[in-house]
Amino acid sequence: MLAKRFAYGTLVVLSVVIIVIGKADMALVERVRVEAADLVAPVLAVMTRPVAAGEALVERIRDMAGLYAENERLHDENATLLQWQQAARRLETENQALRDLTKYQPGGSVWYITGRVIGTAGGAYSRSLLIDRGAADGIAKGQAATSGVGLVGRMAEVGERSARVLLITDLNSRIPVTLQDSHERGILAGDNGPLPELMYLSPNAKPVVGERVVTSGEGGVFPPGIPVGAIYSVSGQAVRVMPSADLSVIEYVRVMDFGLGGVLPQSAVPAPRPARKASADGSVKP
Repeated sequence: MLAKRFAYGTLVVLSVVIIVIGKADMALVERVRVEAADLVAPVLAVMTRPVAAGEALVERIRDMAGLYAENERLHDENATLLQWQQAARRLETENQALRDLTKYQPGGSVWYITGRVIGTAGGAYSRSLLIDRGAADGIAKGQAATSGVGLVGRMAEVGERSARVLLITDLNSRIPVTLQDSHERGILAGDNGPLPELMYLSPNAKPVVGERVVTSGEGGVFPPGIPVGAIYSVSGQAVRVMPSADLSVIEYVRVMDFGLGGVLPQSAVPAPRPARKASADGSVKP
């Protein structure tokens, strides 16, 4: 108890002394305050480091939480953009295919319709495409199927709402053709491979690699002049033709009626129709 009273009295006296000295000599008090601050500064610096570290940690945790939320948002946006990208690429492919179809309009056709490829048959014994058009749309056996660059095949089987296209590479395909430059005639025969063979050329024929091959019009099934392909290789009597159309990636075909009966059975020959055009979505308009 005595010690507390003594300490209290000492502090009071010390305070009075400091006040008197402060009034008497301001410079001395300032010097003492500066020295005391210099002595205490390192201690305060050490003591404040944990506080600063804690604040930095809290800020980092807050930033990480914000980054996580931002990452989730960007992930959702990226998924949405990927969906739109896929849709855009699909539409671009479809538009390009339809643009290619509009570039090729051989003369003499009295009717045509655009069909979408919905199935393929690429086994060991057949090369064909299934399209979403049939007899209800005016399709009949024997009609020509073309792409934007040339002949793809002919209609072989026709249902009410679908039809099968026999490709020019199919083993059962035989198309009368002619070489565009030399006018030599022959038969393009498929063998289920990617390069059909040009057969029955005259002995004096001299096919040249790169020479274009078009329909000859013989047989009355196809009119003359439809592009079929170009000579790919000549090895002795074996002449191979590269089709104009890439038959492995066709998405749309144009089915064309030239009003020719030819060698087809009369029941398979479609009656002439007024000229009609297919719109971009494949629907037929008068």
